[in-house]
Amino acid sequence: MIGSLLRGYRKETRLSEAPTAAVLIIGDEILSGRTKDRNIGFIADTLTDIGIDLMEVRIVSDDEAAIVEAVRALSGRYDFVLTSGGIGPTHDDITADSVAKAFGLPIGVDQRAVDLLMPFWKGRGIEPNESRLRMARIPEGAELIPNAVSAAPGFRVRNVFVMAGVPAIMQAMMDEVVKRLPAARPVLSETIEANRGEGDVAVPAAAVQAAHPGVRIGSYPYHDGQKFTTRLVLRSRDPEALAAAAAAMRGALRSL
Repeated sequence: MIGSLLRGYRKETRLSEAPTAAVLIIGDEILSGRTKDRNIGFIADTLTDIGIDLMEVRIVSDDEAAIVEAVRALSGRYDFVLTSGGIGPTHDDITADSVAKAFGLPIGVDQRAVDLLMPFWKGRGIEPNESRLRMARIPEGAELIPNAVSAAPGFRVRNVFVMAGVPAIMQAMMDEVVKRLPAARPVLSETIEANRGEGDVAVPAAAVQAAHPGVRIGSYPYHDGQKFTTRLVLRSRDPEALAAAAAAMRGALRSL
């Protein structure tokens, strides 16, 4: 209920003019439920820490047309797109080819990627073969994203960063990606326990939101073991605006 009341007072969904991003998760295993995604939250936390607004998350299957459509749509809509999944050695790892197709680029085995992989393989007694060399297929002109865990790199094409789906490897790649992203002011937050049900706080919270458009107010009802109550989370990049809105919210709750 409160969500519908507050949405009308927000300037779209942006906290301020800051870089925007989307996350694209690729993989049949995610959609089928066989694998539980652990990457969205990590990427979201990382982007928030450096002040980039995550605006959209999509999950698509290992289908070339779906990946191409999503990459084109998201890369045109947001400043950055971060993908996860589909760059391994198996036949259904088609993300690299799909991203190349999305941008009309040729793709092939990249010697830079081979040079990263060969020492890793040699040190473990692994022989390169056609399947393993699929991990060295990179769109022409792409920038490589190093991978400190298993050597197989991700890559960047224009504003799209392509990373592995295995969480430990994705996180290692994300450490490199953040070096290539602009840092904006991080989002600050303050949590207020309303000690009342959501229906009781909806109207005053909407009034505070209207008076403080630079602050986003989220309402999260829950049961504390004895009663239904509400947690209000205020978020902004402006510490003074956040403090003013929090003070107004506390005053509005005291007046109930």
